[in-house]
Amino acid sequence: MRDISRREALDFHSKNRPGKIEVVPTKRYRTQRDLALAYSPGVAEPCISISKRKSDVYKYTAKSNLVGVVTNGSAVLGLGDIGPEAAKPVMEGKGLLFKIYADIDVFDIELDVNDIESFIAAVKAIAPTFGGINLEDIKAPECFEIEKRLSSELSIPVMHDDQHGTAIISGAALLNSLELVNKKIDKIKIVVNGAGAAAISCMQLYIRLGVKRKNIVLCDSKGVISKNRTDLSKQKRSFATSRNLKNLSQAMINSDVFIGLSVGNVVTQKMLKTMSKKPIVFAMANPDPEISYNDARKARKDAIIATGRSDFPNQVNNVLGFPYIFRGALDVRATQINESMKVAAVRAIAAIAKEPVPEDVNLAYHGKNLSFGQEYIIPKPNDPRLITRVSAAVAKAAIKSGVAKKEITNWDKYEEFLIDRLGLDNRLIRSFNRIAKENKKRVLFVEADNYNVLKAAEILKMEGLCDPMLLGNEGFINSLSLENGIDLSDIKIIDVKKAEMREKRHEFASIYYGMRQRKGITLNQARRMMRDRGYFGAMMLLQNEADVFLSGVTRSYPEALRPALEVVGKKTSILAGIYIVVTKKGPIFFADTTINKNPSEDELYEICLLTIEAVKRFGIKPIISILSYSNFGSSKDVETQQIQRVIDRIHKEYPSVLIDGEMQANFALNKNKRMGLFPFSKLKDKKVNTLVFPNLSSGNISYKILQELSNFETMGPVLLGMNKSVHILQLESSVNEIVHMATIASVDAHERK
Repeated sequence: MRDISRREALDFHSKNRPGKIEVVPTKRYRTQRDLALAYSPGVAEPCISISKRKSDVYKYTAKSNLVGVVTNGSAVLGLGDIGPEAAKPVMEGKGLLFKIYADIDVFDIELDVNDIESFIAAVKAIAPTFGGINLEDIKAPECFEIEKRLSSELSIPVMHDDQHGTAIISGAALLNSLELVNKKIDKIKIVVNGAGAAAISCMQLYIRLGVKRKNIVLCDSKGVISKNRTDLSKQKRSFATSRNLKNLSQAMINSDVFIGLSVGNVVTQKMLKTMSKKPIVFAMANPDPEISYNDARKARKDAIIATGRSDFPNQVNNVLGFPYIFRGALDVRATQINESMKVAAVRAIAAIAKEPVPEDVNLAYHGKNLSFGQEYIIPKPNDPRLITRVSAAVAKAAIKSGVAKKEITNWDKYEEFLIDRLGLDNRLIRSFNRIAKENKKRVLFVEADNYNVLKAAEILKMEGLCDPMLLGNEGFINSLSLENGIDLSDIKIIDVKKAEMREKRHEFASIYYGMRQRKGITLNQARRMMRDRGYFGAMMLLQNEADVFLSGVTRSYPEALRPALEVVGKKTSILAGIYIVVTKKGPIFFADTTINKNPSEDELYEICLLTIEAVKRFGIKPIISILSYSNFGSSKDVETQQIQRVIDRIHKEYPSVLIDGEMQANFALNKNKRMGLFPFSKLKDKKVNTLVFPNLSSGNISYKILQELSNFETMGPVLLGMNKSVHILQLESSVNEIVHMATIASVDAHERK
């Protein structure tokens, strides 16, 4: 990933609505009666119930799904003691991660206190608000006492993620690494560089997993933590060694495991070469590891290497743990997060990595077939199994260890509950982004003399999502970019009308003339047409001088499509278009919303097949409903009977495809309603993710209404059926829409190869 500029980071946090999180209502508030129920006089009833039975607060308020992320700003990231106000962006970010990964709501609390007793008193005073407390960015050694006291004095789960998050994730990575190198946990020698909260917590957890305390050597900025030192805190003293070691270099000789929780570039290749056979190296300092992944790999090809970075294998990322640990703890109303629950999380995370990887995870990592081994020892952050496995493991451990106030008896239903809360809203976009970055394509923008296109090109280039190529008047493009502060450096601008492009225009014209000479096109006409950006761009795509053709921002759909259709051509008998609506519960594909006005039976059949192929290409198993005003023959006319025949054909020819209809939209999207009235449907209790409309009007109108009236992210239209990656944008597409479409188009171009 490219470096993030100061301006970009500040703009991200300040523009539109400042900050990263908000509070939204969960109940109706449209009428006076709604407000009377929400507040006075209706609110009195839950108040009375709670006053009689305190536990009813979980029944009538948001407490059961609310975590307080609390800090005093004394140890923020690598910035140190910067104060509570400066820590707030980090706490908001933590709240964002809680929400998107586990659907947990967060209030971030920044306390202007420095002493232990004041901090504890403040948290205890606000604790009735929350179902759990996540302590964050509190300096050592105070953080140890604060967590210990709050865990024992409060009856809700408390966890200091800086300590335990890294410990849990790295613990899972350690167990799996030891299995791969065939070493016993009670025999290994561990060297740790860094002796702060995370390091101490890691070692405490590792000991519970089976590591022998005598086999651990800790180092801090002053060298090895030995028994002859007099400057040690209580926590450091508990790990002091009697071995005659002075520094990190000496400690690493013949060690099996290196754990780095310190600063970058303190470990050399020479040090790694002194370690035992098949060493395990977790260099987790951020942003720069103790030794770079590449240097470590060069020094020890037999090593298992993990870092805190996402651009190398085996990222030790706390997001694998804390959302799901709190999810499980909240769901059983645990009174604490105890050691049994932490160990359960470790083993659940470790187990996931040894199982076959879901296809959507492989897709997110450029289609790579991930499997348990040297470069895959822990799951990826986008693995959907984390919420179901880790949360359930933590919940079960809480129940078994006696700290749960609520029982779960049906674990299958609990898994469904977790899946429904998963928060799939941005996962598809993140997957597309990763594939695009790792398989960078040349995206040709036909209408580059447009602010939105230029701004999108700048973003795409900076994010490394593609290599934009701009078609248009070079002088105007440069003037427009300069006027609006858009950086187009390293972005290719092609002015097709310039004199120096004459030879290329003639080359393309000759090829086009050869293709169209029996369709009324003369050579002179072909040469004139190559001065048109649409035709010139289409020829670039045909001649592999670009990978993606994007048009339509300032041109009507037919006008934008025509050059590509003539030059590149179709690979199927018809074309179709789909939009992607990204909802909290996953993407929904809308087809056909752009091309076929009133499709015949054969055309509707082809639209379905094109849509099935496209959805699969995006790494999602299509579950399809063909929509109508009618349900399974309740009305008989030409349209409904046509749909029924299409359904029959697909059921017969592609029996494994989950498709059914005709049906109304509410039955398609509400599986409970569908199962209640139509239990015979092939879709059963499946969640529909693809809607096929009977005609263009219904599809386009439905999509446009949803686009305007909802807060859902939308992407498209994705054009299906062309020989190459050709896509036509909506008129006046926004910057975000162009960025999303360029990313999708890049993925499409990659998947075609």
